[in-house]
Amino acid sequence: MADLAAHGIGTIDLVAVNLYPFEAAPSIANIDIGGQTMLRAAAKNHVACTVLSCPQQYAQVMEAMGAPQGAAPSVPLPLRASLAAAAFAHTAAYDAQVAAWMTAQGSELDDSALPQQFMITAEKQQGLRYGENPHQQAAFYVPPGTSRRAGVATATQLQGKELSYNNISDIDAAFEAVAEFTSPAVVIVKHANPCGVAHAATLAQAYEGALRCDPLSAFGGIIACNCEVDADTATLMASLFCEAIVAPSISPEAQAILAKKKNLRVLETGSLPAQEDKSLTFKSVAGGVLVQSRDNQAATEESMRVVTQRAPSPQEVEDLLFAARVCKHVKSNAIVYAKDGATVGIGAGQMSRVDSASIGQKKSCEAAEAAGEAAQARTAGCVVASDAFFPFPDGLMAVAAAGTTAVVQPGGSVRDDEVIAAADEAGIAMVFTGLRHFRH
Repeated sequence: MADLAAHGIGTIDLVAVNLYPFEAAPSIANIDIGGQTMLRAAAKNHVACTVLSCPQQYAQVMEAMGAPQGAAPSVPLPLRASLAAAAFAHTAAYDAQVAAWMTAQGSELDDSALPQQFMITAEKQQGLRYGENPHQQAAFYVPPGTSRRAGVATATQLQGKELSYNNISDIDAAFEAVAEFTSPAVVIVKHANPCGVAHAATLAQAYEGALRCDPLSAFGGIIACNCEVDADTATLMASLFCEAIVAPSISPEAQAILAKKKNLRVLETGSLPAQEDKSLTFKSVAGGVLVQSRDNQAATEESMRVVTQRAPSPQEVEDLLFAARVCKHVKSNAIVYAKDGATVGIGAGQMSRVDSASIGQKKSCEAAEAAGEAAQARTAGCVVASDAFFPFPDGLMAVAAAGTTAVVQPGGSVRDDEVIAAADEAGIAMVFTGLRHFRH
C-alpha cells in the first residue's frame, strides 16, 4: 500500500473478466490461465473489490452502484460476496471442463473412462416447483455447452405447463427407451417404467400398438417417439390424457392439433441420443455418487445361442430381439411379453422374477378382457424377454403357462440345465445372450 501511495497508483475496486471460450471450442489454445487468476484474486479480496465473471451480472452491479458513469462505485458487501462466490464457482466449473476434456484425450491412450478424481459441472436450467413430492426442493441442472446427450436436456418445450421433477425423470426414461429402435416406434412410460412399446411401419401404427398393451396405465403417462410426430399420430394421441409428448421433431400440422390441449407438455429434442455414446451415468447414494458407463449394448441375432431342442422361428427371433431391447428399460426384475413388434404384457420391479412374470400376464389378460378379447388371447403365441437368468424353472413355467412360445434370457444360472429341460418339456424355444440388463 505504501508503494501504491508513493507512485500515486490507486487501488483496483472492480475486476471484470470473460474467460477464453473453452466450452464452445475445446482446445489447448482456448485454455485460459491469467483470466482465472485475476478472477480468483479479486474474489478473494471481495471485501475491497467487486468481481464480475459474466456479462449477465453487469446490470445488477450498475444498479447497485447507483451512480453515474465514472463515479466511485459503492457495491454493497453482501452483493460483492455473492459475486465472489459466483466467480469461484465459474472458475471451478471452467477448470472442471478443461480437466474432463484432457482426461478424455488421455483415455484414448490408457482406456480409462473413470479417473481417480471425477469432475462434473452443471448449470441450473430451471428451478422446479418441488421434487418427487411437494415437501422436497428441486431444480434441473445440465452440463454447459453443446455436448449434452440428446433428450430432455436438449429439448425445446413447444407448449404446456411447466415441467415437474417427475415429468423430467419419466421423459428421460421414455426417450432413452424409444431411441433403441430404428423403425417408427412409440414408448409410453408411467412412473419410470414402460407400460407399452411398439414399432411398426408408421408412427400411428406404433402408437396404437403401444397403447393397446396397457391403456389403463397409459392414462397420465409420457409418450415418446423416435421420429417426427405427424398429424395422424397427433390426432390419435390427442384422445388420450397424458402428461407429455416428446419426439425429435413435431410437424407444424401435429403442433396445431396438440395445441388444442393447452396443458399438454410437448417437447422437441432435435435428435435422438446416440446408442454408442460413451457418456457416463450417475446415481446418488448417501455420502457419494455411483458412476458407470452407459448400458448401450443390446442382443443381436448373432449373439443368440439356442439352448433348447427347438430353435425359434424367424418371426420369433424378430420379436425376441424387440422384447430384449424393451427389457433393458424396465426396472428389475423385468419380464416382457411381446408379439408382432409390440409389448403385450410387462412385469416390472418385483423382488421375485415369478411375480414379475405373473404381473405381466395379469396385466395382459386385463387389457385383453377390457378390449373384449379372451383373457390369454394376447400372450398365446408370444415371446418373453427376461433381464436376467431364471434362477429356478418356476419362472420359466409361469411364462409357459401364459402361452409363451420362445424366451430370451442371459443364462448363467447354476440351474440352467433344469430351466432348459422345463423349456423343452413345454416345447418352448429358448436362447441365451450372455448379456444381463439389470436396471435399479
